[in-house]
Amino acid sequence: MLKAVAIFAVVIAVGLAAVLALALTKPDTFRVERRLAVKAPAEAIYPLVADFHRWTGWSPYEGRDPAMKRTFGGTAQGKGATYAWDGNNNVGAGHMEILEADVPSKVRIKLDFERPFEGHNTAEFTFVPQGDATLVTWAMYGPAPFMSKIMQVFVNVDSMIGKDFEAGLASLKKLTEK
Repeated sequence: MLKAVAIFAVVIAVGLAAVLALALTKPDTFRVERRLAVKAPAEAIYPLVADFHRWTGWSPYEGRDPAMKRTFGGTAQGKGATYAWDGNNNVGAGHMEILEADVPSKVRIKLDFERPFEGHNTAEFTFVPQGDATLVTWAMYGPAPFMSKIMQVFVNVDSMIGKDFEAGLASLKKLTEK
């Protein structure tokens, strides 16, 4: 019995060491980005992003907790606008502030997660005219602390968040191509 426990402890220790070693190979920063061409002018898409009040119409995170508490502050839209949320485990809690709002080409947002995991990132939307369409890019980037690197051993963050960005961009497309 003692021998079995010792073997089990060694297997666990080796497994833990392997996970930690793999985590050390992960980059110190991350970036998730998705793009979609929308047949609408940037001027029609930009206001849906630069006004946090309008995110309920397109953001994939808004519908995950019908009882989510939302708080808006700062300016009504654009630079200085703030948005805080507190919801179930599907959405967690955090806050955003628009740091840069270049009408109609770019919105840069300070994005702070409080739970389920703490994170301090940047979200960025760019709107580039292309003929009768606009190439809309939604990106999120920031540091990857060690706990994030451990999570990356088990979860493909790009795929997980990228699906949400794709859904959000598709919703923006649907709202503006009417």
